[in-house]
Amino acid sequence: MLNAIYLGEKAHHGTQKQPVGTERLASAWLGAAGIQTEAPCSQAVQLDMSANAALAKFTGGLSPAALSNAYVDWLLHFQLAPAEQAGLLQKAWKNLWRWSQYAIAASATVPAGAGHCIEPLPQDRRFADPAWERWPFNLIAQGFLLNQQWWHRATTGIPGVSRHHEDVVTFTARQILDMLAPSNFISTNPVVQEDALRSNGLSLVRGAQLAMADLLQLTTGHTEDETFKVGENMAVTPGKVVYHNHLIELIQYAPSTAQVHAIPLLFVPAWIMKYYILDLSPQNSLVKYLVDNGYTVFMISWKNPLTEDRDLSMEDYRKLGVMAAIDAVTSITGATQVNGVGYCLGGTLLAIAAASMARDGDQRLASLSLFAAQTDFTEPGELSLFIDEAQIGFLEAAMWEHGYLDGKQMAGAFQLLRSNDLIWSHRLNQYLRGVAENKSDLMTWNADATRMPYRMHSEYLRQLFLHNDLAEGRYRTDGKPIALTDLHIPLFAVGTLTDHVAPWRSVFKIHLLTETEVTFLLTSGGHNAGVVSPPGHLHRSYQIATRAKDGPFLDADTWQRDASRQEGSWWPAWEAWLAARSGKEVGPPAMPPSRRKAPGLYVLQP
Repeated sequence: MLNAIYLGEKAHHGTQKQPVGTERLASAWLGAAGIQTEAPCSQAVQLDMSANAALAKFTGGLSPAALSNAYVDWLLHFQLAPAEQAGLLQKAWKNLWRWSQYAIAASATVPAGAGHCIEPLPQDRRFADPAWERWPFNLIAQGFLLNQQWWHRATTGIPGVSRHHEDVVTFTARQILDMLAPSNFISTNPVVQEDALRSNGLSLVRGAQLAMADLLQLTTGHTEDETFKVGENMAVTPGKVVYHNHLIELIQYAPSTAQVHAIPLLFVPAWIMKYYILDLSPQNSLVKYLVDNGYTVFMISWKNPLTEDRDLSMEDYRKLGVMAAIDAVTSITGATQVNGVGYCLGGTLLAIAAASMARDGDQRLASLSLFAAQTDFTEPGELSLFIDEAQIGFLEAAMWEHGYLDGKQMAGAFQLLRSNDLIWSHRLNQYLRGVAENKSDLMTWNADATRMPYRMHSEYLRQLFLHNDLAEGRYRTDGKPIALTDLHIPLFAVGTLTDHVAPWRSVFKIHLLTETEVTFLLTSGGHNAGVVSPPGHLHRSYQIATRAKDGPFLDADTWQRDASRQEGSWWPAWEAWLAARSGKEVGPPAMPPSRRKAPGLYVLQP
């Protein structure tokens, strides 16, 4: 039996998906959208999708229809709200008066003595440099902030506008304002001007060189930066690929202690990015931390899908991914149970697999740990801006030609959510000030985007984000519904305080969906940096509390107020919880023969 799952150089296992024809894809698209049609209509659908795919290349995958629907909803209701119009007009005159009074004071006194007519938000650092206190830059900055405040007032609180459309209009207005901010232009940014004068223009020359280097990488995909490289100084924890199929490679890490916990650990990472965020450089590697603490660790490494993988489904990811890995881990180690750990989308998939196993009486999971993973999608944060029928339909058309969603499109969407930090501040420092970025292992990983198959991504967006089927008992595996209330194993959930991908209050809803023991931990940081939190990093803290099985529900805000707060990394707290559920210490299990060392081949696929 073991020979059937050992890698060697044997043939792939699992279901090999063949490219599907355009008519079948058209039928699948219509079915996902809930439309029943006859076969002759498929050519018309193909034409429509091809036209939308061509348009998507010019819009970055954003649906013009979705944006138009939001804008029309806002505009029509704004026209029907004369009191709001009058209030905005009054606000505009008030802001103009405040700005003019500030202008008089600023020109008549020492700049620092003029005060401010408006203060930026705490997270807005664009005008923090003292150079912005000089005339006329202080007038420019204050005028921009007043204008930004007015537009926020104009796009929110209009009676009758749907919450989703309000969010889209507000988000769009913010993107335009962020693009037009005076900090983005040489003529209106005193810091850039000072840098240029001090360096005799060399800062602008360096900025132009950095811009050309980024343009070259964008157009050719070539980069000369070799500071961090997978297999050399990232993803270097010793191990072997002990199983593979069409969708995954399974890595088993070599033990570094004489004794290990009897129950092995299986990581299910997100397939939207590569697995090695959990095994970065050795000092930031969660895998190494666990191996050094006596755990037998297995890691799923997902294949980067190609056109021929377009018909891979969520069920394929569950069966060829999670279930195949559990089969392999138990066969290799001889253990009867596995501790499952899922990160981001991988956590959602692991929760689906765990609920399926509980429904079917499969007791091979000893515990479940979910890092920044949502199981209820009613409040998915700003990602909801890109989730409605119009946007998903347009995205499906954008995936039509190649059979997958390009990783650059998804990365661009995430950057838009934090455009001030990830786009404009980045461009300002590099292209206008000539300051090159200090590369880190986490930044290198973040730039290593992956693709997502057409069918899987469509199912994921529709069934989870759009219809919330998992939380509401409609999600099916093997044709039968599943429910997270079937879970009776201990659960550890981690939320990150400033997460814009999986907001912690959304992650917290696992309390509502299960009746089992839940230990919830809220850590400082965001979706990625909050999870990569090795002991020794400064300015890290977390809160932790456990709800007993069948214990009373506590809302997120009350939990945050009452939960104990600890300084430092959260990894030791989770490891202590895990140790209590990992069995006695035994000798390390043998590693099967394999000619392929970690990190394997799938993670290196461009």
